[in-house]
Amino acid sequence: MKITVFNGSPSGTDSATNKIASAFLLGAQNAGADTHNIFLSEKNIAQCGGCFACWFKTPGKCVHNDDMAELLNLYCTSDIVIFATPVYTWNMTALMKNFVDRLAPLKSPKITEKSDSYDLKDTKPKTQKFIVISNCGFPGEKNFEIMKAVFACCEPSLEIYRNCGKLLKSLDPSVVQVVGKYLEAVRQAGFETAQGLNVSEETKRGLDMPLMSVSEYVKYLGM
Repeated sequence: MKITVFNGSPSGTDSATNKIASAFLLGAQNAGADTHNIFLSEKNIAQCGGCFACWFKTPGKCVHNDDMAELLNLYCTSDIVIFATPVYTWNMTALMKNFVDRLAPLKSPKITEKSDSYDLKDTKPKTQKFIVISNCGFPGEKNFEIMKAVFACCEPSLEIYRNCGKLLKSLDPSVVQVVGKYLEAVRQAGFETAQGLNVSEETKRGLDMPLMSVSEYVKYLGM
């Protein structure tokens, strides 16, 4: 099984998002998966110009000659694609949005409809499953509502949303202990996923575990 993370955090390898994604991939590796961790901040990806050449002039091929060609191949050949991004102003980062926009060559200028929802037809059926990983520096569960709505379009098989995300990089021993327990649940989710299993309810409870109360977290942030 081939699992690829596309990480849209500007902080790259040092991001809190990568703390979660790396734990998931480690669990998947332990189950024998072929894993790839791609940091979009390190890639040369031009912005989509909306010229639609990838539909009408050179079907499936973008006018931009950059790193996206390689990433599209990796995206299409993966069994599981993971979109990993922190919350920036209610939604995904600009890096992730730019990457998603550049998936346009995989679409065609044909409209499809499902339950009164309209989209463009894929040039070929999707074979991969999708997972979303996101963290937010704020407490509370409402911070991911827009993210959930956006990624609902790809019908993710698993969504990992982590509030109080600043704690993921904390050096406080008591916090490190709690975060370690959480990341163990993330690793288990990766292991179960790579084995072709549905993530267990017990593991999901671990993914949703509180890291700190809201009042404690606000005090921790000094805000």
